[in-house]
Amino acid sequence: MPTETARVPEDISGRLRRLPVGEITWRHTFRALRHRNYRLFFWGQLVSLIGTWMQQTAMSWFVYEITNSKFLLGAIAAVGSAPMMLFAIWGGSLADLYSKRSILIATQTAQMICAFLLAAGVWAGFATPLFIMIIAGLNGIAWGFDMPARQAFTVEMASREDLLNAISLNSSIVNGARVVGPSVAGLLIGAVGVAMCFFLNGLSFVAVIVGLLMMRLPPFQRPSHIASATEHAWNGVVYAAKHQRVRTILLLFLLIGIFGWSYAVIMPAFARDVLGRGANGYGLLMSASGSGALVGALIVATYGHLFPPRKLALGGVWIFSVALVAFSFSRNFYVALAFLFAAGFGMLLFFSTSNTALQTIVPDEMRGRVMGVWSLIFGAMIPLGSLEAGAVAHWLGTPFALAFGGIICAVSALVTLLVIQRRETASG
Repeated sequence: MPTETARVPEDISGRLRRLPVGEITWRHTFRALRHRNYRLFFWGQLVSLIGTWMQQTAMSWFVYEITNSKFLLGAIAAVGSAPMMLFAIWGGSLADLYSKRSILIATQTAQMICAFLLAAGVWAGFATPLFIMIIAGLNGIAWGFDMPARQAFTVEMASREDLLNAISLNSSIVNGARVVGPSVAGLLIGAVGVAMCFFLNGLSFVAVIVGLLMMRLPPFQRPSHIASATEHAWNGVVYAAKHQRVRTILLLFLLIGIFGWSYAVIMPAFARDVLGRGANGYGLLMSASGSGALVGALIVATYGHLFPPRKLALGGVWIFSVALVAFSFSRNFYVALAFLFAAGFGMLLFFSTSNTALQTIVPDEMRGRVMGVWSLIFGAMIPLGSLEAGAVAHWLGTPFALAFGGIICAVSALVTLLVIQRRETASG
């Protein structure tokens, strides 16, 4: 029997939302999987993302091993994400004008080729830091078009009613892959080398491409009357800048991304230099963060709609911030694992809730472009955050860089809460 629902005001979007008033069960957790298209996407992405996290873990370890440079760790991560700043707005515009599935097939194929090139480079011995930067940049271009289309495609694969659940399940597979991928990468690096991680990631894209091809979708109808390409794309930026709630969410997302998300970039240095661990220990640290996020995703998928989004989002930031500062002081490996678990949990609460709120606020015809702005910020925060974390770790030490980021995140959430309260008082 479906859970009975009641409509109540949604405190971020101002729209009505459905709240279960009957019994909540774990079947409720996976209700978005009742949609065939979403099931195909879910399982394909799960396989592909395990490969993606294997590659990311292996690349960071390989770069640090051949360069011994914390700054280059951040620089290569920045180069891999910077193209999103250039292409995300256009990617969002394309997602509103063309079939999102076709866009995703093209971008996933491009990322598959990049993974195979990395594997070939390591096997043949020409995988220098410059070569890795070039491949990372090409991969970033593909991401610039992939991310807004994939985010906006979620509601088409599931439904607006199941959007929070679908986004939370998306997060669960991302973070489930974070549990499996780094651990497998740590084992493979020691056993057969980093090249195999890149090669297996290339193969993993086959699963998501096949899933996209198998989907049953209505014929895509392109808007009949549109502005010029530049004006169409720019309208999304203007909408995001003028809409108060959208602007607030995006600004907080940017700050958390720059000063919080970037902690993963300097994790190889913390694992090796502070905790005295090798590739396997580094993989376990990343898996601990992914485990916490996975638990958070499943909890949000099941119970997230029972709580005000603001409390989930801001509470998640504060949990993440406290855990990250505590982690920076930890010198015991197992204590560090526990704090990273809590950090991953808190970050997921913020990420899933803010993403869902953003997509429910905007009208359907603007979703691709607004998610393009979201992807632009995502693309900006990674290079900026990577460079910030790498530079601070280089000059002031890795523990200080982590603690500093956690404090900035906590303050940002507090300022956001005060701004929202002041706005409500003024309009009240």
